[in-house]
Amino acid sequence: MTWTGRRPAPLHDWALTPREAVELQRRLAGRVSQTPPRRPPRTVAGLDVSVRRGETSCRAGAVLMTVEPLAVVARARVERPVPFPYVPGLLSFRELPVLLEALARLPEPPDALVLDGHGRAHPRRFGLACHLGVWADLPALGAAKSILCGTHGPLGRERGATAPLVHRGETVGVALRTRDGVQPIYLSVGHRLDLPAAVALALRLAPRYRLLEPIRQAHRLVSVELPAAHATQVDAAVRPLDGQAEPSIAEVHGPGLTRRIGSGR
Repeated sequence: MTWTGRRPAPLHDWALTPREAVELQRRLAGRVSQTPPRRPPRTVAGLDVSVRRGETSCRAGAVLMTVEPLAVVARARVERPVPFPYVPGLLSFRELPVLLEALARLPEPPDALVLDGHGRAHPRRFGLACHLGVWADLPALGAAKSILCGTHGPLGRERGATAPLVHRGETVGVALRTRDGVQPIYLSVGHRLDLPAAVALALRLAPRYRLLEPIRQAHRLVSVELPAAHATQVDAAVRPLDGQAEPSIAEVHGPGLTRRIGSGR
């Protein structure tokens, strides 16, 4: 079961040159909303993409989780040919098509999206989290491990310490320490959030580790290297939080590979 019928119409065509993609980013940046929803999200989807050096295919994973308690509900993984060359600043045109397909294969739409990438902390204020959020019309948060653009001042060593991330005189994100004394992550609005709501959500989703748990789960999902037929091995290798029952999983592979939709225990 998917929620394909509830998805918004396509935002644009994917047959673009890098120059056209840059111009599209500039146009779409004005569609990003920084107004948060009235209620905190009850479910989130963590998303990640794996593209190995020299390979022509990419793998996307989407993991649906509840926020309270933080628990995995369902997972989906899709593998497709890489549709766009690697161009700095245009990552979304390379990764978003397969991410959208993985997201659509979850059993229900999440209340919010989180991913390892940038939103407005991007030279044209339209990173991967913005592109995904505007296309899906869902609150979206970019939570990156490194800075793409901008700088920040001193940051306290305690969990919850923040410092504005500023680029060309504009606050485009925030550095957030999610664990005492550990390197910060860099949050930026993707869509339908503001920075205070982004910080609050990130801290709820990172109770134990530096990275947000839905993103960690999605990264583990796309990192598993198994033939499509070995579904039980996928379930064994990709575990939710300790002590949880196994969630459902859907996997779809590209031409010439097996397509499988199944469920775990």
